[in-house]
Amino acid sequence: MLELYHHGSSVCAAKVRLYLGEKGLDWTGHYIDILKGEQFTPEYMKLNPKAVVPTLVHDGTVVRDSSNICEYLDDVFPDRQVRPDDPVARAEVRYWTKAVDEDLHPACGAMTFMTSHRHTIRALGEEGLKKFLDSTPPFSVTADWHEQKKIFVRDGYDAPDAHKKVKLYDSYLQKMETALRDRNWLAGDDYTFADIAMTPYVMRLDMMSMQGMWQGGRLPKVEAWLEQVKARDNFQGAIWDWMPDELTNQLAENGAKSWPEVAEILNIDQ
Repeated sequence: MLELYHHGSSVCAAKVRLYLGEKGLDWTGHYIDILKGEQFTPEYMKLNPKAVVPTLVHDGTVVRDSSNICEYLDDVFPDRQVRPDDPVARAEVRYWTKAVDEDLHPACGAMTFMTSHRHTIRALGEEGLKKFLDSTPPFSVTADWHEQKKIFVRDGYDAPDAHKKVKLYDSYLQKMETALRDRNWLAGDDYTFADIAMTPYVMRLDMMSMQGMWQGGRLPKVEAWLEQVKARDNFQGAIWDWMPDELTNQLAENGAKSWPEVAEILNIDQ
């Protein structure tokens, strides 16, 4: 039995849901509302001491970390492999998954706060802001995440290194455009773990009204790739079916407010 502890807004959880869907595996979901702090309950932290989602439990075996979970699923359920057999293609897949884990994931957290969450949190007032920041324990995502969130909420895209994070994100879209120049998918002719790994991060931009980063002829291959991704059978059930409506609306509306700042950073005409 496969049990997934997850949340709709988590890009890491979305990656695992896409993987499960692509492999056609049945699973039972346990929804951990990270917006309400349910990941910090003693019961969940026994499963995942880092207090993050997702966590997979397979017949009592606990597997943590989204990329690790996906590779575990391919190893335990070898039918319908999502990682290619060809060594060169598999090396390309590793490039993209490593880029996601090491570069894009931290940048995504920063951009989500600067683009959307800061507007929502500012509306809570000083008391609401303090309560929000106090909800971040010392063992969270990074050692200084509490302070980073405070800066992102206060300064938005004027925060230190904010422009670097936006440009880092954009650089991977540019790399995608290059990789897709003569093929339909990131690691070759087939849809693989590379495409699954990148999908939640491009979709986060899409949800935050950042389509100008690839539309209007700027990155046509990325635009076409995303349309292909959205048309796949595993997409709706992995992405939209789990997104809270309120959060979806907040991301879109707040993102539209922030888009002019992002466009200016990237020198995109509006």
